[in-house]
Amino acid sequence: MKVKLLHPQAQMPEYATDGSIAFDIRTVEAGDVLPLSATTFSTGLAVEVPEGFGLFVFSRSGHGFKNGLRLCNGTGLIDADYRGEIKVRIHNDGRVPFSFEPGDRIAQGLLLPISRVAFQQVEDLTDTERGAGGFGSTGVK
Repeated sequence: MKVKLLHPQAQMPEYATDGSIAFDIRTVEAGDVLPLSATTFSTGLAVEVPEGFGLFVFSRSGHGFKNGLRLCNGTGLIDADYRGEIKVRIHNDGRVPFSFEPGDRIAQGLLLPISRVAFQQVEDLTDTERGAGGFGSTGVK
């Protein structure tokens, strides 16, 4: 994947270990995320996602489990035709402020193949055992 560094402190994405499936994305700016608030951080990165793929941006598990931090939108989606900077908005669900410094890992990215579908309007859908059963309809636990 082609990566353009937009800021002098921007760092190339990298995998933390040989077994990592997602790569780390770092911030180029310092900032605090106050309790029950959100802050947007620049990564200084723009990417060229290959055709047929999508870049998914996720929270780092350590941020969530240890500090109550998460991406505001749950999962970021970077389309193949987007060429702007990747920005990350972090929400603090915890009770204490959390600080980021330039170079800190702030999110993780995962490149996945994407299938595009053709939509067909119909009057009826095929029947299944589940049917229209919603939340909890497939079992108690």
